[in-house]
Amino acid sequence: MSLSQLTPTLSSPHTPTETYWGYDYDLVIVGGGIVGLTLAAALKDSGLNILLIEARVASAAVAKGQAYAVHMLSAQIFQGIGVWDKILPNVAKYNQVHLSDADYPDVVKFQTDDLGTPELGYVAEHYALLEPLQEFVRNCANITMLCPAEVVSTQNQRDLVIINIKMAEESRIIRSKLLVAADGSKSPIRQAAGIKTKGWKYWQSCIVAFVKPEKSHNNTAYEKFWSSGPFAILPLPGNRCRIVWTAPCEEAKALCALNDQEFLAELTKRYGEQMGKLELLGERFIFQVQLMQSDCYVLPRLALIGDAAHNCHPVGGQGLNLGIRDAAALAEIIQTARQNRQDIGNISILKKYERWRKKENLAILGFTDLLDRVFSNNFLPVVIVRRLGLWMMQKVPMIRIFALKLMIGLKGKTPELAKR
Repeated sequence: MSLSQLTPTLSSPHTPTETYWGYDYDLVIVGGGIVGLTLAAALKDSGLNILLIEARVASAAVAKGQAYAVHMLSAQIFQGIGVWDKILPNVAKYNQVHLSDADYPDVVKFQTDDLGTPELGYVAEHYALLEPLQEFVRNCANITMLCPAEVVSTQNQRDLVIINIKMAEESRIIRSKLLVAADGSKSPIRQAAGIKTKGWKYWQSCIVAFVKPEKSHNNTAYEKFWSSGPFAILPLPGNRCRIVWTAPCEEAKALCALNDQEFLAELTKRYGEQMGKLELLGERFIFQVQLMQSDCYVLPRLALIGDAAHNCHPVGGQGLNLGIRDAAALAEIIQTARQNRQDIGNISILKKYERWRKKENLAILGFTDLLDRVFSNNFLPVVIVRRLGLWMMQKVPMIRIFALKLMIGLKGKTPELAKR
């Protein structure tokens, strides 16, 4: 679908043309999820007039049953914004990460001594991130949020972008200097702009569920590699855990079709008995894993962030964290341009964001893909090499610390927000 196919029929008495210089907003963000909200919140002191558009009602978005690893750099970004104190009481800290390969007895243990920090990272449910960000944005005088509302069409002009919005039965025409798509992996904005993507769907799907173990999780995160795919255990408040179980698609479907007792029996084989008996909490969900990278992150007056720009394998919990870094990087580029009285929608400005984030994201996409492929097989030469790698990681602190910093976002360019 081309952008021209979505061009609105403008009935506004102020129908813009390429010579129109008025704007309703400096910036319009489509997608009021965690990444879109992070961008808006990061620009609270920018002096920009911002509109945030979210299609789902706020209560439905908050109720989404999901949990995420929140890496150290993401926490630092939230601290820089000023929202971390509201998030922290409802998240779990983890101070150890145990990395193991199937039944291989040696375990690589990442500990706080490796970084000299009180914790290695955090785990948060969806609501624990979304609610504080929503509240923060509602209290920002320069940000307006329309929810529920949807973008019907867009039209790019030389000096502005025209956005046709529908709220209930009302249509509205908005003019903005810049449009940012934070509307997910199937981004209608990206598709309408004609931006192509590269990537593939994996042969694997992920089962995600909440469990409550009999014994304490001791604030430890686990990443266990099996030939069928990675298996992660993330600690949560209330001695609960989030499991992310990767398996070939048909096997994952069969596992999800089991009754609770049968599922728990299979889960315990993967989980181990270190935490005692398991109790399943709530529903199980399944989704197919994919890798995707957009050919470009920016066009004139348009930028993509988060899942609208890229997707990666969930091993290592990288996905949301990459989107949070996108938001912080774009906010920095936009704010600098504003301070220098430059046009924030100009392609030369937006290319700075693309050069920063596209290469770093590609490195993580490649790293997670390599991890999954190296560990998700029983080819003997590969098994020998990977177990040698685990042995070296365990015995050589420099290698272990490098791997840990890469996993939690402390490699690459650090946004100014995270330095505050």
